[in-house]
Amino acid sequence: MNIKIVTLLAAAVILNMNTVAAQQEAGFAYHFEDSTLRIDYIFSGTNRTQHIAVGELSKTAGWYGRRHNLSRLPLLGNGQLTVTDASSGDTLYRHSFSTLFQEWQATAEAVNVEKSFENTFLIPMPKRPVIVECCLRDTHQKPQAILRHRIHPEDILIRDRTHVKSTPWQYIRKNGDPREKIDVCFVAEGYTEAEMPCFLSLCDSSISAILVHEPYTSLSNRFNWIAVMPFSAESGVSIPRRNIWKDTPLNSSFDTFYSDRYLTTLHLKKLYDIVSGIPCEHFIILANTAEYGGGGIYNSYNMSSGHSPRSKFEVIVHEFGHSFGGLADEYDYDSQEETLYPADTEPWEPNLTTLVDFDSKWSDMLPPGTPVPTVPDGRKPTTKVGVYEGGGYQKKGVYRPAQECRMKVNQVREFCPVCQRALKRLINFYTRP
Repeated sequence: MNIKIVTLLAAAVILNMNTVAAQQEAGFAYHFEDSTLRIDYIFSGTNRTQHIAVGELSKTAGWYGRRHNLSRLPLLGNGQLTVTDASSGDTLYRHSFSTLFQEWQATAEAVNVEKSFENTFLIPMPKRPVIVECCLRDTHQKPQAILRHRIHPEDILIRDRTHVKSTPWQYIRKNGDPREKIDVCFVAEGYTEAEMPCFLSLCDSSISAILVHEPYTSLSNRFNWIAVMPFSAESGVSIPRRNIWKDTPLNSSFDTFYSDRYLTTLHLKKLYDIVSGIPCEHFIILANTAEYGGGGIYNSYNMSSGHSPRSKFEVIVHEFGHSFGGLADEYDYDSQEETLYPADTEPWEPNLTTLVDFDSKWSDMLPPGTPVPTVPDGRKPTTKVGVYEGGGYQKKGVYRPAQECRMKVNQVREFCPVCQRALKRLINFYTRP
């Protein structure tokens, strides 16, 4: 094709993208202010029940989330937030998520006791009254709890946080306007003021560890990376099984659900208090500990041990695959008793399938002649795309796309092609109209 024609076609594509972006920006400005509405919820229940209650509403300056694809979901998640215009019923904004509460429901403890968990979500501040629907789904993706509540933007009980003094923060790497980039905040947990230089150095190293993986490498200019520095009263984090309890900004601890290496915080309101007024969409909480562990929850947060001699950066990359990418664990356990991925339901995560709706997953990426299921090559574990049984903690009935992947083994150097495509699609969803 003639070079001049190619150039004209490329210019036409760019012009069309700019036109679409301008139209979507105008649509955002019609419905929303350039500020953020924070909604605090309490989720509670047992292994069989789910309840939703509103805690508090508050407003902060600036909206740093997406301004396009507002009424679409990139992934289903285990729950969704839907904002509709109170007058017309039009869908204005949607957000999907998973929660620690829903993970807890699969534990033995949830059989005998009812517990509550904090959850906080950010939506653009509406200019007119809206209806917000919060929906929690079970493992069959059936709604188990739905709360609809009306929000009037002039409600005098919406707490104004626009002038609250920000926690100390700074850009580690900035690639542009936070309204146009994916803003990832590293949050210090268990670092005293004197230890902050160590935290900042770890942030920089963590970014490098993430960006060495595709598609983050080729799309690195789509991200801004920020360090948020709440000073801790004590150094380190809590390890209950050793009777170590620390006074830290997020009161995080190991032994979540009595699992030694599961490091989380239950205090999401504190997290959002800490980042109030700071451009942020996704969180990587770096814990000041050499103890191995971490955890990642889709569109909630990633928490990782900052100084474990055992694969600290590998854990950060893996958990970011969960919290940012919505990718599932691809490993399995012999002892897994609870079925988190029922045989009659296709997982929402892009890197697992039960074959219920495999055409919606990576069937188009299979090399010709690939058998389904695919027999592993025991001599040479690779990231070649197939349909390998075992994943999502289950030996049978759940299939993963590669023998090895960063979502299966920490020591693998790359994401498999299916995970790479899923991450690329998600990055494009957030940053392209």
